[in-house]
Amino acid sequence: MTLLDLDINKTYTYADYFKWKFEERVELIRGRIFKMSPAPNRRHQQLTGDIFFEIRRFLAGQNCEVYVAPFDVRLPRKSKDDNDIITVLQPDVCVICDPAKLDDKGCIGAPDIVVEILSPGNNTKELKNKYEVYEEAGVKEYWIVSPQDETFVLYTLADGRYMASRIMVAGDIVKSSVLNGFVLNLEQLFGKN
Repeated sequence: MTLLDLDINKTYTYADYFKWKFEERVELIRGRIFKMSPAPNRRHQQLTGDIFFEIRRFLAGQNCEVYVAPFDVRLPRKSKDDNDIITVLQPDVCVICDPAKLDDKGCIGAPDIVVEILSPGNNTKELKNKYEVYEEAGVKEYWIVSPQDETFVLYTLADGRYMASRIMVAGDIVKSSVLNGFVLNLEQLFGKN
């Protein structure tokens, strides 16, 4: 079976997703298939690795864990049964502070922080579709990093809705309300080419 064999108008579940053995990486958003961009470019990977490293270093000896893609995040709506889950995402970086959400397949439930690095061609998926499902699922912080513009926006969940930070750039310092005491220096992050 290939990705072309699937009916793009059908609603799929994690049970379907788990059986697929495509060469292409895909995500499910509300049961719909979204192809992931081809292998990310070097800059995307560099930013992903640097953010992962900074968070991992900060979390040493703490209860939260940080993961980097590919890592399945399943966002259940009704039940945690694979046949009922219609949203499965692979954030570039995610932080989970509740160990009960972790299993051998990845994370089931909302991570505390999701980081997405924009790639050319995936902006609509990241900025609209994923924003909506992360907000609905209760992801406490959603970080959007644009390598092209060297900008950073932090969305913080308040009363079930995301509140956006101002657009941050090199010279700004990112502080997380989830990771008390964590800071990310955007001058250092964007300064590497």
